[in-house]
Amino acid sequence: MLAAVCGLLPASAQVGEPRNDIAIGVNVGWAMNKITFDPTIKQKMHMAPTFGVTFRYTCERYYSAYCALQIEANYVQLGWREDIQDGHNEPLPDTYERHISYIQVPMFARLAWGREHRGAMFYFMAGPQIGYCLGESSERSETWTTLPDGTPDRPNGLTSQYSMPVERKFDYGIAGGLGVELNSRIGHFMLEGRYYYGLSDIYNNSKTDVFARSNNGTITVKLTYLFDVVKTKKQ
Repeated sequence: MLAAVCGLLPASAQVGEPRNDIAIGVNVGWAMNKITFDPTIKQKMHMAPTFGVTFRYTCERYYSAYCALQIEANYVQLGWREDIQDGHNEPLPDTYERHISYIQVPMFARLAWGREHRGAMFYFMAGPQIGYCLGESSERSETWTTLPDGTPDRPNGLTSQYSMPVERKFDYGIAGGLGVELNSRIGHFMLEGRYYYGLSDIYNNSKTDVFARSNNGTITVKLTYLFDVVKTKKQ
């Protein structure tokens, strides 16, 4: 995908205007995550801040679209927050959250439309993302409703997740987002929303394992500031 944006487009038609723009900067945001478990665990959104650094290389204007590659290195805390009910599907005062810290590296192909030097742009981006689990922790309420045998009272009797550490630390998937960018004398300001769908699982998923599926799904709202290191002169 990345090669197609900055390599294959010029070969298909000689209508592009080359660019050689490099911008770097920082990003901050808010990540809202759920883990898709099979068997199902009912959840609310796990929410935590995220921050990192951003590198962008703009290679061409193709018709009215500006084509770029964008790579980030971000720290984020994902995980899950259970919406706990008992075996009769009645709400309980019990609470449980698992916090899983990751370093993530998304690699986006980016297309933008609008004013290149001064003014606003709209953009779309998509691409692969990899991550690595740095550590984890959990929080549990003092109230913890159990059955007579001492196990937690849950609708499907599923309680293994409370004692299971992350078994697969490497995470990968696909991400995409939409945003707006304001270009000014002092740099580029971007506000965007993106979604990440994990293709990997945090737990082993063979027929003998507890979960057949346990992948991350993350909605992120992010603010980014970039400043130009190399900028094509305005024609």
